[in-house]
Amino acid sequence: MTATPFHDRDGSIWYDGELVPWRDAYLHVLTHALHYASCVFEGERAYGGEIFKLTEHTERLVEGAEILGFKIPYSVAEIDAACRTTMEANGIKDGYVRPVAWRGSEMMGVSAQSTKIHLAVAAWPWPSYFSPEALEKGIRLTMSRWRRPAPDTAPVKTKAAGLYMICTLSKHEAEAEGFEDALMLDWRGRVAEATGANIFLVMGDGRLHTPTPDCFLDGITRRTVIDLARKRGIEVVERAILPEELAKATEVFLTGTAAEVTPVGQIADHRYTVGEITRTLRADYEETVGKVPAETVPAV
Repeated sequence: MTATPFHDRDGSIWYDGELVPWRDAYLHVLTHALHYASCVFEGERAYGGEIFKLTEHTERLVEGAEILGFKIPYSVAEIDAACRTTMEANGIKDGYVRPVAWRGSEMMGVSAQSTKIHLAVAAWPWPSYFSPEALEKGIRLTMSRWRRPAPDTAPVKTKAAGLYMICTLSKHEAEAEGFEDALMLDWRGRVAEATGANIFLVMGDGRLHTPTPDCFLDGITRRTVIDLARKRGIEVVERAILPEELAKATEVFLTGTAAEVTPVGQIADHRYTVGEITRTLRADYEETVGKVPAETVPAV
C-alpha cells in the first residue's frame, strides 16, 4: 500500500505567518535552500496535544539559523505559538511537528545575504518510527561507509539540512541490505550515531555509555534519557567509544524524537538482547512524554 504523498494532503501548513491550504505550501525551484542547503529544521513530537520540550526545540532552531548566518524573523514565543496553531488547525493530538526555516529565491549563487528568510510549520499523525516486531526484538543496524564530519568542516551542532545527505545515503544502503538503519562513525573512526538518532550502550560494568557529542547533534531526547537514567541510579558515561567495543556491549538502544527509545538487536555481526535497562528507560521515557501511565513503569 502506497502512503499518501506529503505534497497531496488535506489540512493546513503555517507558512510565513499564516495558515495556508496544505497543497498550496510551495516554494520556487530556484530557492537558495534547495541548491545550497541554507536550511534548518526541527523534528518534534506531540503527545496528548502537547509538544514535548517545544521551546527547547524552537531555541535550537533559532540558534541553528544564526549559525548558518541568517535570522528567523519570528521570536521563540511566536514560533512556539505557530507550532501549536498548526497542531490545532490539523486536529493533531499525537503526531509529528516539523518547523523549517530557509533562504528564499531572491538571489542565486553561493552568496545570498539579500534572500528573504522563510518559516513554515507542518504537523501530521505519525506512529512508531519502526515496526512493533522490530522494537520487540531490537532493530538491525549495519555499518555506514559514510562518516560524521569534523566540527571544523561543517556546522555539526545544528539540524542543518545539508548534514543529512550522508544520513539518507547511509539509510538507503542499509535498507537495501535488509537492515533498518546504519551506525555512523565519526571522522576519527569512533562510534558517533545512527542516521537520525543518538546511541547508548550498556557495557559489562552495568553502566550506560554514550559517545561524546562533539561532532554530531546532542539530541534533546538524548539529554532526556540521560536524566532519566541518572534518576534511576544508572551511571552514565559520556566518552569516546571505539568500534571494537561494540562486541563488549550487552544492550544497545537509540534515542531521538522520531525513534524515541528504540532497542537495537544487531549491529553488523554483533547481536544484543533487549535487556532490563533498555526496557526500563523506554518505559520511563514513555511515561515522561505522556505515552503510558506511571504504574506500568518497571524498576531496575
